[in-house]
Amino acid sequence: MPASIPQGAPAGLPPARMIDPRGHRFGAGLSAVLIAASFVLNQPLGVALAFLSIGVSGAFGLKYSIYGAIWRRIVRTVHLGPTEMEHEYPPRFAQVFGSVALAVALLAFLVGLPIVGWVLSGAVAGLQTVLATTGFCLGCRLYFLRWWVPSQVTRLWTHGARSPRTPLRYS
Repeated sequence: MPASIPQGAPAGLPPARMIDPRGHRFGAGLSAVLIAASFVLNQPLGVALAFLSIGVSGAFGLKYSIYGAIWRRIVRTVHLGPTEMEHEYPPRFAQVFGSVALAVALLAFLVGLPIVGWVLSGAVAGLQTVLATTGFCLGCRLYFLRWWVPSQVTRLWTHGARSPRTPLRYS
């Protein structure tokens, strides 16, 4: 399975939980289906539900992901074997990006701009579909571009603490 995180990149990340990448892909697939069904039914409520799930895990960690809870139950029920775990921060950063796009989409729906709302929702659903089907996570890759936003988001998650191994300031 292709990793959503570049080879060797986790060594420079602050300490964090490790996650099952299959759960990340599973959640992406559920989000994509939910958003697509919302579009077909012309009901932004599904976009709001996807936003809620993605936003909770982006803000509080993948441990609190609604989709992650479903995935963990599937793993226990089906007795799936172990997999190589990956660092939580890049997928979590991707979820922050997705939730921002969905928040703007929901705002567009509220102010009467449904086309803008559906385009933004469709972009998130498209990227979620790519992740679910191929394992490639664009948002995860963006985390490693060494720019200001990832370092500030990581600083929020770590409550301002710096890792002794690497500074959080990306330059």
